[in-house]
Amino acid sequence: MSQSVHISTDLRTFAPEPATDWSDVVDFARRADSAGFDRLAVSDHVAFGADLKAYGDPALGGTLGGTQPTGPDGAWLEPVTTIAYLAATTNRVRFTTNILLAALRRPVVLAKMAATVDVLSHGRLDLGVGVGWQRAEYEAAGLSFEDRGRLLDHTLEVCQSLWNSFSASYESPALSFDAIHQMPKPLQPGGVPIWVSGTVNDRSMDRLARFGSGWIPWGEDAAELERGVGRMRRALAERGRDPNEVGIVGSLPAAWNEVDGGRRLDVGRTMAAVPRLRELGITDFRIAASALRWRKSTQESLEDVVAVFRSAAG
Repeated sequence: MSQSVHISTDLRTFAPEPATDWSDVVDFARRADSAGFDRLAVSDHVAFGADLKAYGDPALGGTLGGTQPTGPDGAWLEPVTTIAYLAATTNRVRFTTNILLAALRRPVVLAKMAATVDVLSHGRLDLGVGVGWQRAEYEAAGLSFEDRGRLLDHTLEVCQSLWNSFSASYESPALSFDAIHQMPKPLQPGGVPIWVSGTVNDRSMDRLARFGSGWIPWGEDAAELERGVGRMRRALAERGRDPNEVGIVGSLPAAWNEVDGGRRLDVGRTMAAVPRLRELGITDFRIAASALRWRKSTQESLEDVVAVFRSAAG
């Protein structure tokens, strides 16, 4: 089954220094919406410890050689509430979290928050979820970092139960409830779509097969996308899930022209990668906001990016 393809970018809802004015993020979201971008992605951190080296350690959930984009005192907007605000200022673009550390929220409250945003945005919400890499964040929430995978699965189980059952019941060693009503339900059939982030390992692939509408590659599987997609597809097939049902996020590497001593995005060369990535199975083509020079971007420049993408995607 062939899926439709989309172009997306990230929103820089974080800053390396304390910030009080986020109007440039709002303005960019509006321009991207009007220009025809399909999805805007918002990052998540609720707190930081002082040591951020784990971001570059794959054994702890980081990515090899990666650097956290801010220090521990960087400013980070909470993504679900940010999306609620931005959805009210836009008309058609979808919003996603990339990624939400869903286990840090109480499941019943997250289910309510997400359903509320979905209803008020007329079904424009996706939730990209993952386990994260920072021990201090879990400890600040009173949760076990070692149990983060189980906690995420538990959170997704409860959310989907509340979204899809008129009278929900749930039983696990950590939580039990019976005949619980939570309204309104999300507008989207099956509830808010879940995009699972992670490398191809048994736990993340179990999670993707069970809960996922899409996959957000991470680490080596994002860096070597062709290999990663092949591994993911085999893993889902082994679990009885049709991999063609699952969307995939793929980064669009920016190509540059040297202009007057500086660099300018070469939109045509950047989008030349689209047919190959589409053949690979990518459905969400993500171009970095930094490549779009998002603060200086114009309506016309963003419209050009979307138009060239549509042409390349066929």
